Amino acid sequence: MDPNEEAVPAPARFESVPQTSVPKGRDGKHKQIVQQLLEAIDGLETGSALKVALAELPDTKENIRSALSRATRQRNLDISTSSDESFLYIWKTGK
Repeated sequence: MDPNEEAVPAPARFESVPQTSVPKGRDGKHKQIVQQLLEAIDGLETGSALKVALAELPDTKENIRSALSRATRQRNLDISTSSDESFLYIWKTGK
C-alpha cells in the first residue's frame, strides 16, 4: 500500500447498541414452571415434599430438574428431588 493513500476502514462485522438496551436476565422457556415450583417450595413445611405430576410438566422431568437446579443454586436454596413413573418429588434439604 502506498504510504500516501488513506486506509479505508473495513465494514463493521458487529452492531453496536447502547448498554441500557442489553437484556439483563435470562428468561428461559422453563421460567414460569420454575417460578411456580419455587413459590411452592417456599411454602413447604419441614419434612414435607412437593408431589408434581409428570404429565403436568411442560417438558421432560430431566429438563425441569435442570432448570430448577440452576434457579435454586442462584438463590442458595438446597433442595433434593426424586421421581417415580408418575411424579417428581421436591423438598428442601436445609444443608
